[in-house]
This record gives sequence, structure tokens and C-alpha cells, in this order.
Amino acid sequence: MTARLNSAQPYALGLFRIVVGLLFACHGAAALFGVLGGVAGTNGGTVETGAWPFWYAAVIQLVGGVLVLLGLGTRAAAFIASGSMAYAYFKVHQPNALWPMQNGGEAAAMFSWTLLLLVFTGSGAFGLDRLFAKRATAQDKAAAEQTPVAA
Repeated sequence: MTARLNSAQPYALGLFRIVVGLLFACHGAAALFGVLGGVAGTNGGTVETGAWPFWYAAVIQLVGGVLVLLGLGTRAAAFIASGSMAYAYFKVHQPNALWPMQNGGEAAAMFSWTLLLLVFTGSGAFGLDRLFAKRATAQDKAAAEQTPVAA
């Protein structure tokens, strides 16, 4: 049983990454473009362009979410996105109350830890990172075969 589950791990991780990236990008799209209900409590509104930290967080959510969704630069995108969610939790939510249930920071805490996990696991299956890694490995192998040896 364990061997079978272990063999499916890259695929489960790839699907996990896709879902997390999609949900994270949706938060950014809602805040920047007012889609999917817009910013909470605004009846379809958006954040003001350039407003610190909300507009910048929304850009990180949209761009980082799309990169994580595609599995492109997953570790770097997840690292930046995780940090932005940790900032959101400690600077925006945590001063209101200690526990995420009380301060409304559940999503920020969950995204922060989820994205941090992707920093350490990578993109798993179905990611563009793997496609480019295979292509780079093939090019390196071909270059090594063509390099003349100096005598």
C-alpha cells in the first residue's frame, strides 16, 4: 500500500499545486479586477491602485498564483507568496486577536504554510518546471557529447 501511494506522490503534489495556485490567483484577480465578488465587503469593488499593502499583495497573489498554478518557477514564486501571506497575517490580522479564528486570518495563515510547503517540495508532476528541466538536461547532455577533448 505504501509503495503504491509513494508512486502517486508526484501526481498528488502536482494536483495540490494546481489547486493552491488557482485559489491564490483568484484572490488576486478579485482584488485587482473585482471579479468573483471583488474585495470582501465591497460588493464587487477593487483595491485602490498602489495602495500599500493591499494592491501589492493582490499583484503578488495574481502573479504568484498563476506561476504556482503553471508550475513555473514554483519554488521562488511560492517563497515570495508565502512571505506576503505571513506579512498579511502578522501585520493585518494578528493585531486584532491572537487566534486566526478570531482575527479573520485563516486564509492568510493557511496560504502561508501551504505555499511554504511548495518551496520545499517543488512543483511535482504536470509543472512547466519539469518540462524545462528535462529540456535543459537534454541540451547539457548533447553539449557534453559534442565538446572536443583537448589533448
